[in-house]
Amino acid sequence: MKAIFLKEINSFFSSTIGYLVIGVFLVICGLFLWIFSGEFNVLDQGFANLSPFFLLSPWVFLFLIPAITMRSIAEEKKQGTLEILLTQPITKWQLILGKYFGAFTLSVLALIPTLLYVFTLYELGNPEGNIDLGVVAGSYAGLFFLSATYTSIGIFASSLTENQIVSFILAVLLCFLLYFGFEGISNFDIFKSEAYNLEYLGLSYHYKSISRGVIDTRDLIYFISVIFLFLSLTKLNLEKENK
Repeated sequence: MKAIFLKEINSFFSSTIGYLVIGVFLVICGLFLWIFSGEFNVLDQGFANLSPFFLLSPWVFLFLIPAITMRSIAEEKKQGTLEILLTQPITKWQLILGKYFGAFTLSVLALIPTLLYVFTLYELGNPEGNIDLGVVAGSYAGLFFLSATYTSIGIFASSLTENQIVSFILAVLLCFLLYFGFEGISNFDIFKSEAYNLEYLGLSYHYKSISRGVIDTRDLIYFISVIFLFLSLTKLNLEKENK
């Protein structure tokens, strides 16, 4: 798994992909948070609040992470190297996890420079330091789990096809449906009982729950279960390829 992981990281940063992904994420967030006027502009809020960043990031990651993962397995299929990898003395789980953690690491690296936003708001606060660091930490934890889930979905989509564009579109669609779909459907009040609220099945509900600054085991179990589900589906696809 280590060799696959290092290969993925090296492929990201030996080309422009790694730098481009991190750069695009920081530029988009920077423009909306500090330059463009609107609901996401931090300076227009009038108080030290980083919530616009945590509202914007899931939507940026919705496109950015599928762009990272679209080549993970699809490119191996297209070049005919997947069969070679599957015959190597590594398990399918090692192959999948190596690619998964390689892509996930890149999304985490994109988040690290945004800690500068926290420092900036900490200094701008009146009085200095007037910012709820507990909520900020919880929101970063939510982004961590959300990006991990998006990555598992992207790896799964990449295992379905050898076309990177198709992989990207499938991943964006699946991420959108899981993040917003259940919440949108729940607004129609199909189920009257709170016990059967479809919103509980969506990523958005659990992301917002963690972002409040309270780590609930139910949210952690949800994210881990979804990640495991899509990685397991990826393994099933690879087993079909190996037959």
